[in-house]
Amino acid sequence: MKMKPGEFIALSACTMMLTALGIDIMLPVLGALRKHFGLEPASTAAAQVIGFFFMGQVAQIIFGVLSDRFGRLPILRIGFPLYIIGGLAAAFAPSLQLMCAARFFAGMGASAVFMTTIAGVRDRFVGDEMARIMSLIFTIFLFTPVVAPFLGMAILNISSWKMVFLTPPIFAVIIFLWSLRLEESLLPGQRVALNWKSIRKSIRTVISNPVFLRYAGVSTLLFMALSAYVSSSEHIVGEIYGKPELFAWIFGSMGLVMALFTLLNSRLSSRYGARRTIKWLVVLYTIIAGILLLLTSALGDPPTMPVFFIAITLLMALNLAIEPNSSALGLEPLGEMAGMASSVYGTAFFFIGASLGSVISYLMVKEVFPLVLSYFIIGLIAVILVFSDRRPFSKEI
Repeated sequence: MKMKPGEFIALSACTMMLTALGIDIMLPVLGALRKHFGLEPASTAAAQVIGFFFMGQVAQIIFGVLSDRFGRLPILRIGFPLYIIGGLAAAFAPSLQLMCAARFFAGMGASAVFMTTIAGVRDRFVGDEMARIMSLIFTIFLFTPVVAPFLGMAILNISSWKMVFLTPPIFAVIIFLWSLRLEESLLPGQRVALNWKSIRKSIRTVISNPVFLRYAGVSTLLFMALSAYVSSSEHIVGEIYGKPELFAWIFGSMGLVMALFTLLNSRLSSRYGARRTIKWLVVLYTIIAGILLLLTSALGDPPTMPVFFIAITLLMALNLAIEPNSSALGLEPLGEMAGMASSVYGTAFFFIGASLGSVISYLMVKEVFPLVLSYFIIGLIAVILVFSDRRPFSKEI
């Protein structure tokens, strides 16, 4: 790889930032969208612009097949225009329905960029080293939730919500130009034929691998928890707790803690290995979720703001610390078809996770109990999945 590791990590983080920026910068303007489209103040319909962006990730399965055949770079360079054009169309959409459709296409573009980034990392690194690199990438990537809400509010104060919508595609143009320095990571001799027989074989190989299924399940469950909170965070802070002025500060502080936890995970996974680390993390996640559930039941719904947001911050931070380990462990045994594996993996945790997360978000009108209960259940299932991996620790595939 001619590009130095530091630049590769920074570029990979920035390409993945496009997904986070396409979500987090929008959160402060949902109230302006409700007003623009004549919705009720308590309506959750405006949050559909987040949900449809997430659901656009279903295209990863298509992009994965194509990237295993034609390489990572062509798919990466398809994703950028989709993201940019979808973002521009959403900014000028005359109705919420058309805006959601445009956001879906922008999500498709983000899925191509996200999937090829993960596949490119898997092409270059394996096992605990991949977990370490992914943690470093996620640490940089997670500064987006720290900055994006404040950026969205700042732009809204001097301009309009349309300018907020235009910011991600402008950023994408810059990253697209930078990505032209990136080299292809999938050599011609490693590519697979593009025919239904080979596609079916690749999909069958991926979804029949128990290691992949186990850790893809963990990531899907945790992304369901993440998307449920992100989609409803503005509603929780502004409507349920009645403190809309605190939203950016809460969301930004949470993003900072998440970034610190992913950095900590890079050290833990390097020292103890991804499998040992993920076991500790999911147990801690479940304990905190259980405590929050007990406090919510005992103190009333919703619990006090400090109790709720301290617990949620820790849970979200653990969520993003677990993900690099889970992705590394799930993709490791499928290196020869990293594009297909990454696409199935990404489709599962983005599309399925976001769809189920939207159901949880929909249930939170005046209380947070649906979110709290789901976090505890998710933690229990994740513990079962992780501890069912009984392979010797010396064997990481």
